[in-house]
Amino acid sequence: MILNSISILNYRNIEAAELVFSDKFNCFIGNNGEGKTNLLDALYFLSFCHSMFTNVDSQMIMHEKDFFMLNGKYDTGDEIAVGMKRGHKKTFKRNGKAYRKLSEHIGLIPLICVSPDDVSIISGGSEERRRFLDIVISQYDNAYIEYLNRYNKALQQRNALLKQAAEEEIPCDMSLMELWEEEMASNGEEIYNRRKDFVERFIPVFNNIYKEISGEHEEVSLCYQSHCQRGPLLEVIQRDRHRDIAVGYSLHGIHKDELEMLIGGFPMKREASQGQTKTYVISLKLAQFDFLKESPLLLLDDVFDKLDSHRVENIIRMVSGKNFGQIFITDTNREHLDKILSKGHFDYKLFNVEGGHFV
Repeated sequence: MILNSISILNYRNIEAAELVFSDKFNCFIGNNGEGKTNLLDALYFLSFCHSMFTNVDSQMIMHEKDFFMLNGKYDTGDEIAVGMKRGHKKTFKRNGKAYRKLSEHIGLIPLICVSPDDVSIISGGSEERRRFLDIVISQYDNAYIEYLNRYNKALQQRNALLKQAAEEEIPCDMSLMELWEEEMASNGEEIYNRRKDFVERFIPVFNNIYKEISGEHEEVSLCYQSHCQRGPLLEVIQRDRHRDIAVGYSLHGIHKDELEMLIGGFPMKREASQGQTKTYVISLKLAQFDFLKESPLLLLDDVFDKLDSHRVENIIRMVSGKNFGQIFITDTNREHLDKILSKGHFDYKLFNVEGGHFV
């Protein structure tokens, strides 16, 4: 997948930009706060229908402006356009035609983004790690996001019944409760099977990439844990229903799944250094390339900080290879980008970024 060009109006601090890209490397150099990450976020929006930072689309409109617009043209012949006026819903179109459901767009333009905020995959709660699984799987499995939406709707409805029973001390409508539990179980097991299959195939790819970046200095692992491993999910959900009623929410289900991340057999968040944590996150992101239908766009946002020169060189060598396609890199350090560009005879473009302007 190649993004040939993008047009931007009033997106965050970018008032107007018309950019044509290299098929291989696109490097953006500038100080913090100048607009490098906002450019990557615009690319992310065109793939996932929302910002990488928030689902509140109106926050993407530049201050004191009434709208924003993005338009991307790809080598597939597709033109993706998104726009939003204050006080209105966004419009999202492929080749001039609006989508019936935005979920239909997910996976059309596969994209992987690595940013400093990704350390939350390790340091944050289990919801961050489930989100990582969901983002990857939904890009190659069109049914996955539908199962996820149906599960979350059923969970929300069951929790509403539980909360009402807990707060008002009234009996639950058991026929309605069972309906939502069955919906949770059927969709939850579909989600579990897809997560389990993905993790099993993902682990060896991830391990190999981590070894290549780190120089085999550490041993890392992943372990997927789910309530589905305790038996049929409907039975697991219903087994402790009395406890759910007492607390007012659902204690069991795939919304409690965990992807345990280990180094040397111990939890990453407790044992790993900053460099090891960043290496782990980058390896998680780069391992996704083996699972997406087409070569995805790769966004590397200020990824080299906290890494020693050996690991930086290994990452540069890896992403410069034929297994990776079009790459967008931001950095405040020109030295890092010069190292990338000196590693091979490939096409590239270098943009200096200042105040939302690209030169």
